[in-house]
Amino acid sequence: MPRAPRHTPGGYVYHVLNRGIARRTLFHKPADYDAFRRVPEESLQRHPTRLLAYCLMPTHWRFVFWPKHDGQLTNLLRWLTLTHSDRWHTHYHSIGSGNVYQNRFKAFAVAEDEYLYAVLCYVERNPVQAGLVRRAQDLGVDVATGSAGLCRTRQRETMEVNKPALVQTRANIAARQDEGNR
Repeated sequence: MPRAPRHTPGGYVYHVLNRGIARRTLFHKPADYDAFRRVPEESLQRHPTRLLAYCLMPTHWRFVFWPKHDGQLTNLLRWLTLTHSDRWHTHYHSIGSGNVYQNRFKAFAVAEDEYLYAVLCYVERNPVQAGLVRRAQDLGVDVATGSAGLCRTRQRETMEVNKPALVQTRANIAARQDEGNR
């Protein structure tokens, strides 16, 4: 009997991640990153969802999604992880050898502007914190991030954020709360 889908109501921002089983390396070479990037592009065509940021690391990936409708995120990520797993096994001739991911995706709702800011900066800086690059600007083919350049380091590690993304999120969350109070 299949598991029930994760409850991911639309209108909220989610920090989403998944990791290779036993911290297995998912991306061995630059072509693996390129191949994976096509999977979210395809999944976003099938299940249109707003993508705010992402980061691909050797053993895991992180996305920040902002779905409009209930269940949209679950459908997108189900397709993304299954498609990537199938393609990964086919490429590495490992069909039938077990899971690629340690579990189904994890999704954490982002309900406050400050938390959204922290999540976006964390996702963007994940390769720096892991010691893969010295600065986020140094990212090459081996590690990939995508965001709108939301976080920029200034002196003494203080950061700035692109405020329109936060303002839109605040308005969206407030509208959802108003709907719930009616």
